Amino acid sequence: MLIAMWSGPRNISTAMMRSWENRADTSVIDEPFYGYYLKRSGVDHPMAADIIDSMQTDPDKVIEQVTSAGSDKHPITYQKHITTHMLDELDLGWTDQLVNCFLIRDPKRVVASYAKKRQQVEAVDLGFSQQLRVFNHVSEYNAVTPIAIDSDRFLQQPETMLKKLCEMLDIRFEQSMLRWPAGRRDTDGIWAAHWYDAVERSTGFMPWKASEVRLTAELDAVADECQAAYQSMLSHALPLVGTETVGTENP
Repeated sequence: MLIAMWSGPRNISTAMMRSWENRADTSVIDEPFYGYYLKRSGVDHPMAADIIDSMQTDPDKVIEQVTSAGSDKHPITYQKHITTHMLDELDLGWTDQLVNCFLIRDPKRVVASYAKKRQQVEAVDLGFSQQLRVFNHVSEYNAVTPIAIDSDRFLQQPETMLKKLCEMLDIRFEQSMLRWPAGRRDTDGIWAAHWYDAVERSTGFMPWKASEVRLTAELDAVADECQAAYQSMLSHALPLVGTETVGTENP
């Protein structure tokens, strides 16, 4: 099974990748279109030149890689995709060969986290409109609403949500998905040196606490630009169950 988890930046996407990689039957692929995106767009990202040099940048070859992954040892391939990497020039037909899931997060929380790593923040950098484009394509192709997970809800109920996700994917849930060893992985992209400091220290999903997000007027306006796309997908996200309140606050 080829599972594509579509997320914007500064979500719990890397922690989620850790969770799936800790299964014995699963291999992972970390942001396979990142090099293509940087080379084609010319966007100035930390370590851009090194990232481009370290990976495949031909989109056709990347598509071949992600649609033919898997092995007898690892019959499940979990792919972490960042939606900003999906430039408009890319036809999305190849996604029809994958099981597509969507990880969403409140734009205000995304902006607050992203601004800690980048001086300039624009709505296009956060991937909400790109994520909705993929979401709508998958919905139309399958004629059903795809699986969507809101990170705030997930962080309150990680075990419940993971069990529900595995059930919907017709995969056996494994308790190992809730805990993993700290540190970097060989499967991490080289950009881990800039972006993965918090998740490298993590060993699982930590207790979740509600927190207020305060933004400058400029950053608040950026978050507002993303709200419509977020709300459109949130209306289809898995609901909270009961009163369980265990989760993680990964940046």
